[in-house]
Amino acid sequence: MNPFAQTADDGPLLIGSSAAIARLRSDIDTAARSDAKVLIVGETGVGKEIVARLVHIGGRRRRHPFVAINCAGLPDSLLESELFGHVRGSFTGAYRDKPGLAALSDKGTLFLDELGEMSPRMQAVLLRFLETGEIHRLGADRIEKRVDVRILAATNRNLLGRIASGDFREDLYYRLNVIHVEIPPLRERQSDIPLLFNHYLQHYCRTHSIDVPTLPQLTQELLLAYRWPGNVRELKNIAERIAVRQDGGVVRPDMLPAEMRDTANQKPIPTTAADGTVTAVVPRPAADAAWNEIVIGGKNFWAAVHAPFMDRELTKSDVREIIRRGLRETEGSYRQLIENFHLPAADYKRFLAFLYQHDCHLAFHTFREPRKDERQGAPVDPINLRVPAAS
Repeated sequence: MNPFAQTADDGPLLIGSSAAIARLRSDIDTAARSDAKVLIVGETGVGKEIVARLVHIGGRRRRHPFVAINCAGLPDSLLESELFGHVRGSFTGAYRDKPGLAALSDKGTLFLDELGEMSPRMQAVLLRFLETGEIHRLGADRIEKRVDVRILAATNRNLLGRIASGDFREDLYYRLNVIHVEIPPLRERQSDIPLLFNHYLQHYCRTHSIDVPTLPQLTQELLLAYRWPGNVRELKNIAERIAVRQDGGVVRPDMLPAEMRDTANQKPIPTTAADGTVTAVVPRPAADAAWNEIVIGGKNFWAAVHAPFMDRELTKSDVREIIRRGLRETEGSYRQLIENFHLPAADYKRFLAFLYQHDCHLAFHTFREPRKDERQGAPVDPINLRVPAAS
């Protein structure tokens, strides 16, 4: 399959051949088939606006406007004016009537980026617009008109957490979250990193009329080892930086940013399993810190792991590593694990549901030592459903 998904008019690209990108393409196709509201979530720099544009291009409104607005960085009065317009004299500097973006996107799509930064007052204003479709410009004494607009919204914030803290309206969340599209961070789709980097490196070399340099193996390994906190946006910046500084040749490791070269110093640590197998484990600082908060600091799993994971400070790999360490200590017992994680027994089902939901559940069998009676060929314990060791 071609790793590049591109519109016919050289529009937005969705680059990648990983399973995560395949799922994302499927989600985009599903969203494009209807006019339902869509909530796009993902870390900063993953390409939420690109996904929004692909949903628009794939839908029946493709021939009508796609209008985007960033809800962060604008005070309420300006944001309301940008969205719904104003009449002359409604505030200082309003020298003429101005239509809002909601009116300009009639029959098309309105994309609300960084929705999680919107103030409570503007959330209430937006909720009313979603319910009625009515345009009420700032300073006007009547409703101007009603528009037919599809709403796509995006955020890098944990909206459920903001609802719990009272910073985001629950009714607005459920109004917008009809179709949920989650964009995985770059570190969770490593196989796409070389494709993305080569694509943008070639693009910027063409832009600056520079010969495309080659990437030696060690440089590629550093690209794969890096966590990419800025995701695709960071990758594009680094590709452009290398392009403007090079003229063909080779991209040596010392040409990469210092924070990327530092990953080379995280040497794999050899560990020996119970059966004598030696494996190399790469240190995970975030997982180490969360583990220490539980074991040394006495925090429970929800505070030390669940909350940072929902805020995207921990990855699925970090959570799996924490579960792996815990099961190693309890010899595969999840019942004992929740006790070690300072959770009440009543949280057992909720704990397992979280692990299954986020693909962090690990099979307990690999952490259990065969009992003496099993090693001697005794019958299998029907409760644990364990297979006796071969004689």
